[in-house]
Amino acid sequence: MQIIEVHTKSRPSTVFCGAGSAEMASEYLRGAQAFVVTDTNVSRLYSERIAQLFPGAPVCVLPAGERYKSRTSLFRILDAMLDARLHRSSVVVALGGGVIGDMAGLAAALYMRGTRIVQMPTTLLAQVDSSVGGKTAVDYRGVKNVIGAFYQPERVYCDPLFLETLPPREIRCGLGEIIKTALLDDSIGQKIRENTGRLHDLAFLHDLAADCVRFKAGIVERDETESSGLRKCLNLGHTTGHALELLCGRRSHGEYVLIGLWLESFIAEGEGVCTPAYAQEVRSFLSLVQPRIPRIPNAAEGLRYALLDKKNNGGDISFILPKARGEYAELALTPERYERYLNILAGEQA
Repeated sequence: MQIIEVHTKSRPSTVFCGAGSAEMASEYLRGAQAFVVTDTNVSRLYSERIAQLFPGAPVCVLPAGERYKSRTSLFRILDAMLDARLHRSSVVVALGGGVIGDMAGLAAALYMRGTRIVQMPTTLLAQVDSSVGGKTAVDYRGVKNVIGAFYQPERVYCDPLFLETLPPREIRCGLGEIIKTALLDDSIGQKIRENTGRLHDLAFLHDLAADCVRFKAGIVERDETESSGLRKCLNLGHTTGHALELLCGRRSHGEYVLIGLWLESFIAEGEGVCTPAYAQEVRSFLSLVQPRIPRIPNAAEGLRYALLDKKNNGGDISFILPKARGEYAELALTPERYERYLNILAGEQA
């Protein structure tokens, strides 16, 4: 069991990574009024386990998928919380992937101006990234995460048992965020380079997840609400990734992060942020997980979504780009210049 403390100003969090974490959550919440938020996929696989872990707790089951990360789903959660007569000392348990974690976290932040929240991520992506750090949100009017709040969970329980039922696409999705973190922290990058044959070994992936949580905890502690700009580094690859995710759908968030990193390595190279040799190294690193980048004929249409990105300042589009191993740089491009780079995706072979 790896235990990682996240010392933020608003509320400290403790992250438990290891087998038996789910039972630890059950024991921690014994005697509390628990309220479980999950989705149809997790409920189908683990409904009996949920009843065993949280006996008698109301369970709010939402449709699975990013397209349900909406104000409608948010108010379904809030209605169910009110129907269950939760109070401020009740505990919302976000049991699912990043969509459930984001929505349940925002509902907890809003209900009675704040009730307790515990995250139990069930996907590799959520264990690696979204369950830690206190970002909560829903999408609105085609803009990703535009309505949200910073609201730290009191505890996060990352149990590898949930990874056993994940389809290959969900593993690749989590690997997208792992690769992103490895470009920011070269000790993680080196660990991957020394174990390239183990990227589908769940034990190794869970060990990497703990490394990623530890790295993110250090960033969040120093810049909880993105006030200093440090936390922006976690958006490496996300400007393009989010834009294409909203434009195209179908693929997972982590896959779009990988595509975003691929394209933004060309931006970094073309704008002189990194050397051509390092840009090629980044693309080779990405190919460990995404050997072929899909052709996206309408990629330039993603420009309108990129223009709505929260990182932007003024009319230009802001990027966090790879600079060197363990280093990054922030750069802004005019819409016209970025559109030319987006067209690279139209010419890449599927």
